[in-house]
Amino acid sequence: MRRVRLLVLGMLSLSLAAPGYASRPATDSAATPRSPVAAELRATLAAQPRGDLQRGKALHQSLMCAACHGETGVAPTGNWSSLAGQRAAYTYKSLLDYQRGDRHEDDRANLMAVVVRDMTRQDMADVADYYASLPPPPAAAPKLTGETRRHIEQLVRRGDPARLLTPCASCHGASGQGGNNETPALAGQSVGSLAQTLHDYRSGRRVTDANQGMRQFAQRLTPDEIEALAKYYASLSGKRR
Repeated sequence: MRRVRLLVLGMLSLSLAAPGYASRPATDSAATPRSPVAAELRATLAAQPRGDLQRGKALHQSLMCAACHGETGVAPTGNWSSLAGQRAAYTYKSLLDYQRGDRHEDDRANLMAVVVRDMTRQDMADVADYYASLPPPPAAAPKLTGETRRHIEQLVRRGDPARLLTPCASCHGASGQGGNNETPALAGQSVGSLAQTLHDYRSGRRVTDANQGMRQFAQRLTPDEIEALAKYYASLSGKRR
């Protein structure tokens, strides 16, 4: 049934590529992933279709997204990201990145590339808006304490000028609620998923950050700071945006 659904979507697909962010097959091994520039990204997000929540919910079910991301968009394990309450622009861009072949940092990314292969941009917008409509993930315990918490709060709120580290809050919000456009919410995110994301940016396995912003940030973090940042954001309660 799933194969039939994907085949039908593929037959109905239209070419809706935004300027500067053209689609290409995720299975094209010769394609070289690259970081989009800000102008490309703005054009892509400006062309994002208006989502249909009910259709997004139906796609969430038919594509079996709940198997990894949870029935209500809250991942059952730390291996996958929670999508409930996530900014629609971020989810939409992520799905495009998988479809374009720019995300293949691990087996999870390769699986996602297969799932989104036959999705239209309208499908992506529907799913993204559906997840954005769900209640954000609850805070996880335990919270950081002592010197570790003070150090991480410094990174989040003030950054580290000596290492040219900008504050996390300048992009992701004072409470991890997400910033403008595609900047994702981090509050309540699973520790394993967020830590892996930062490690992937740090190593250069993930390259879909506009103007290499996250890579430059993550490369200046220590492995211990990455783990502590993931725990810090997991301990925050998600907020409606």
